[in-house]
Amino acid sequence: MASGFFAILDDIAALMDDVAVAAKVATRKTAGILGDDLAVNAEKATGFLSSRELPVLWAITKGSLLNKVIIVPIALLLNAFFPIAIKFILILGGFYLAYEGVEKIVEYLFHRPTEGHEVVEEIKQSDSDAEKAKIKSAVTTDFILSVEIVIIALGTALESSLTIQIITVSVVALLATIGVYGIVAIIVRMDDTGYKLIKRADDKGVLASLGHLLVKSLPIIIRVLAVVGTIALILVSGGIFVHNIDYFHHLLPNIPSMVKEFALGLVAGFIVVGVVTGVKKVISLFKS
Repeated sequence: MASGFFAILDDIAALMDDVAVAAKVATRKTAGILGDDLAVNAEKATGFLSSRELPVLWAITKGSLLNKVIIVPIALLLNAFFPIAIKFILILGGFYLAYEGVEKIVEYLFHRPTEGHEVVEEIKQSDSDAEKAKIKSAVTTDFILSVEIVIIALGTALESSLTIQIITVSVVALLATIGVYGIVAIIVRMDDTGYKLIKRADDKGVLASLGHLLVKSLPIIIRVLAVVGTIALILVSGGIFVHNIDYFHHLLPNIPSMVKEFALGLVAGFIVVGVVTGVKKVISLFKS
């Protein structure tokens, strides 16, 4: 009986060793997407009152965990019974990410100044509604990025047993959520930490200087993340097209992959923005 018990422990140890190796490879291959995920979600999790930052971030985190709970089993089932569907899902997600990124650019470049009466209407809008809308947008974007992360992680363990595939993908998915949103939480609370340091040091000394640095750095980091997050959305979408559509994969081989991915994401985004804008105008005409 004792020998059987130790044999089970040995099997578990071997399994965990295989999982550790597979998870390490998967994490390395998804590092770029995780960086993009961080930039995108840090930008989406900001812009709220200080008292609402962590509740909003927690709501997005719960949504992200739910995304992983949905995506992981579906990805495993599709990979086993209908693998071609994964490629189509990724491509559709790529169009959504491209749309989100290009829409931000279009809004920045062509958004008309808000008139006085419109400002009043915006102020009347419920903070709760605006908060829910931003949480929904963040969770939706997280879903698309999570699909990419899970698929890449699964791809690194295809030669392994089903058990190792399940554990590896689950570990990477969990680490992605905890790691990304943990760092986002640190970023959005920088200013509060800075104010506490200034207050504790009575606005004197090294701690106070560090506090002022944190307070002054946050707006700059947020602006940088807004730009990086937009670029990340377009790059990830372009990368999805390049890696899943053979024509684009072999198109212009002498051009750096990052340039090609950004260009494809940009073109796809403008196409979707044009289509969505046209559909909205047609709907508004019918309503009027």
